[in-house]
Amino acid sequence: MTTLTLRHPWRLPTFSPRFLPVWRRNLLVWRKLAVASVLGNIADPLLYMLALGYGIGALVGEVGGMPYVAFIGTGMVCQSAMFTSSFEGMYSAFSRMHVQRTWEGIINAPIGLDDVVLAEWLWCGTKALMSTVAILLVLMALGFGRTWLALWALPLGFVVGLCFGAFGLAMNALAHNYDFFTYFFTLVLTPMLLFSGVYFPVEQMPAWLAAVAKVLPLKHAIDLARPLMLGRVPADALLHVAVLAAYALAAYYVALALTRRRLLR
Repeated sequence: MTTLTLRHPWRLPTFSPRFLPVWRRNLLVWRKLAVASVLGNIADPLLYMLALGYGIGALVGEVGGMPYVAFIGTGMVCQSAMFTSSFEGMYSAFSRMHVQRTWEGIINAPIGLDDVVLAEWLWCGTKALMSTVAILLVLMALGFGRTWLALWALPLGFVVGLCFGAFGLAMNALAHNYDFFTYFFTLVLTPMLLFSGVYFPVEQMPAWLAAVAKVLPLKHAIDLARPLMLGRVPADALLHVAVLAAYALAAYYVALALTRRRLLR
């Protein structure tokens, strides 16, 4: 299996239930830092919503037919999932792969590299789901998102986590130090954050820039989350889900192939 993977890093992924112990290991490690992790997931968006939502909101009033704090809060549901999963797919995965050499120890057991990467990918989605739960609690505490449709933000957060977690794992396969990830944050995540409609409607941008924004995965996620948090069924929901799924699967395939090429050559 290793020889075949070495010769054909771009072959199709193999799946087995052996990924479950790897995913569970990450969960057990996370439990040791769970309190700090959860507090961070709650404190960060709460500060943004209080400072920007009420501060700028006092100047601009309503945006898109809703108070600005609600507008920015619904965008942060996806923003938090994006950053949480990206961080997990890069910094945390790099620590396990390169610094701690945890992956090396695992693949010397009867567990293949495909199982490890799958477990890491699903763990990124799981961390994004946890972050989404924290954001929803903050929004509800502020009086927003109190509708049963808001619960659909939970699987959406997981899918967003799979999408950006796969991007992160692809960067992880290319990185030789932590500084390498700065390129991804600066050139990908920051433009994604600014041009996907988290802080202002995309329609206010120039037509050419709005057209670019429509292909960004975070924009599709926000187009799903914002109506759901307001108790409305999103328009073109299947299209948005299909785009996110396509990004996630394609990025996972690339991440797996790059990881095979790096670790099994």
